[in-house]
Amino acid sequence: MQLEKPNQTFKLRARELRKNSTLSEVLLWNQLKNKQFMELDFDRQKVINNKYIADLYCKQLNLIIEIDGNTHDNKYDYDIKRENYLLGLGLRVIHISDLDIKTNIEGVLTHIKNLI
Repeated sequence: MQLEKPNQTFKLRARELRKNSTLSEVLLWNQLKNKQFMELDFDRQKVINNKYIADLYCKQLNLIIEIDGNTHDNKYDYDIKRENYLLGLGLRVIHISDLDIKTNIEGVLTHIKNLI
């Protein structure tokens, strides 16, 4: 699947999000970067068609990993709309709890591997 080229607004927002990552984003990214997890290439804060920014994206698998923490509180309708859009593009979305990453990173990696 080919994604649209990011516009300047989304490029800047994604860069800002990478600079201000949460602890759980950093912890998971450190396990996935540089193809060290199953030799898969992940991107962090990937712009999806100038509409949304995914926490982690693997083009080879059309896979998005979303880290669900307090930034998703009180955003149920937005999250459903976003999820449906991503699924409509043929992307697979895995949700991982912020707390699980902080307390059980090995279990999270095993869970991701099993889902893949």
